[in-house]
Amino acid sequence: MSEAPRTASTASRTDEPPRTLVGGVEVDVPNSIPAIRAALTPERRTEFDKDINAAGVDEIHAVMRHWMLEAVPDPEADAILARLARDEAERRGPA
Repeated sequence: MSEAPRTASTASRTDEPPRTLVGGVEVDVPNSIPAIRAALTPERRTEFDKDINAAGVDEIHAVMRHWMLEAVPDPEADAILARLARDEAERRGPA
């Protein structure tokens, strides 16, 4: 008797979210629309909703990956981006 092909409903699946390191600490990365929304600030949720709702079938994976990482707080990366923004503002001088 041959084995039935595995489908999404029969394939083995883990309910554990992916993990990443932030500041040397392992943290969960939200990987569903509700989990990503919950991890974002209210202002970012509005932008997330617009991006998700506008994504087509060929874009949805890239949009999800972008927002998964956006939802993970990274104080070190935020500090680097803030410093780069200050440096750029100083380079441009007064407006």
